[in-house]
Amino acid sequence: MTFTRFQSEKNPENPGDKKPLNALFKTDRLVFRNFQASDIRSAHRYASDPIVTRMTYWGPYDYIESEGFLQKTILRSQENPRMFFDLAIILNDQESSRLIGGCKLHITDGGNREGEIGYYLEQQSWGKGFATETANALLAFAFDRLDLHRIAAMCFVENRDSAHVLEKIGMQREGTLRQHRLKNGKWIDSYLFSVLDQDWQGFVRTPSRSPDRNMG
Repeated sequence: MTFTRFQSEKNPENPGDKKPLNALFKTDRLVFRNFQASDIRSAHRYASDPIVTRMTYWGPYDYIESEGFLQKTILRSQENPRMFFDLAIILNDQESSRLIGGCKLHITDGGNREGEIGYYLEQQSWGKGFATETANALLAFAFDRLDLHRIAAMCFVENRDSAHVLEKIGMQREGTLRQHRLKNGKWIDSYLFSVLDQDWQGFVRTPSRSPDRNMG
């Protein structure tokens, strides 16, 4: 897969003012960009789906909660320095260009260069490799672009598919967090995964595993 750097563009109303393009990076099939207010219907479609959110730490959302998430995300995208990257996943192929899910990279400890990733997809985009493609892209962005040192991720113990994705991209399971989250009146056990920058660099350089990581 190919990771492409998106250059900044000039504000047409003020040529001396540069603003970042909405898209941050992409793979062969996916574009990752900041959420915008017009995404509400697409985002609410999966955020309100009880099957999609069955193994997320949030949701299902009602419409007002989805709007609140987008508003918070848009405000966070304007912070400097930016600590929260909550991004829309856009399928960009010959047949369509549409929002199919969301993902996150949160810098949890800037001083120690630590972050956390997560991802979620609409049902019809399951089983097509998009989760692995997204998680790999987030790690490349974290290590190659943001110079982070350690990335963590969590998933429900029951979520074997997500655990497999995290292992597939080179993350190691550190242990189990017992009843650390309460969702819908039920305590949740989670697996904690992590990967260090040097470990991931070595992992992707393995010929059988290495994606094309040209950042353009």
